Amino acid sequence: MQLIAPDAATATDRPRPQSPRDLFVSFTWLALQGFGGVLAIVQREVVEKKKWLTPEEFLEDWAVAQVLPGPNVINLSVMIGDRYFGVRGAAAALAGMLTVPLVVILALAVLYAHYAGNPQVAGALRGMGAVAAGLIAATGIKLMPALRRLPLGFGPSLAIVALVFAAIAWLRIPLGWVLIVVGGAACLLTWRKLAP
Repeated sequence: MQLIAPDAATATDRPRPQSPRDLFVSFTWLALQGFGGVLAIVQREVVEKKKWLTPEEFLEDWAVAQVLPGPNVINLSVMIGDRYFGVRGAAAALAGMLTVPLVVILALAVLYAHYAGNPQVAGALRGMGAVAAGLIAATGIKLMPALRRLPLGFGPSLAIVALVFAAIAWLRIPLGWVLIVVGGAACLLTWRKLAP
């Protein structure tokens, strides 16, 4: 469901993946860069570098990917692949996100099992948590300008962002409840705003 209609003239002239193989290679490369989280890297590559999606389209797809079951970046890759090549594109993007990274993860798991008792290895892995948090925060900040073009407007959208952050980070409300209550309210408000 697209809330923001792209300009018809620019939608056909925009860069796009050349083939399902291009999707596979691109998403493999993205997945291999994603230590601690690949969402920030996907946003940078797909929106800023390759320009396959506008910031608004990325924000919409990311919102849907967040509420679907499963890893949000996997959901997002399937949605992007489907957008351009249907089921073949979705399968190619999914395979790109999983195939080569799976081999790398299995090799790293074997290494980790061997060196898990080493305190330096454990400390290094804990340090990656800060990097992952920074990547997620940077992506959220980069997407803030896209909130201006959402149907609710910048102020109400920013208030929803703050409410979700407060509910999860400070009040420790489970994500599922926040999604149902705040997400449902945001959908209702948007529907009322768009209703004739």
